[in-house]
Amino acid sequence: MKSVKLTSVKILESLYRNFKTVIVNSSMSLQKLTNRSIFLYLNDEDFKEHIETADQLIVSGSNF
Repeated sequence: MKSVKLTSVKILESLYRNFKTVIVNSSMSLQKLTNRSIFLYLNDEDFKEHIETADQLIVSGSNF
């Protein structure tokens, strides 16, 4: 088994609820999405730029 790091992150409840609804009949999981997103962020400049400039989330006093 590959080395893994257990972390704790806060996710906006509405986003998580929508995510669970969308993936119900999929093999995608939050863990897969997280690992793939981090990989793309580190290796794909277009993906990194897209993530860094996304501003559609509502600011709630946190760093979301």
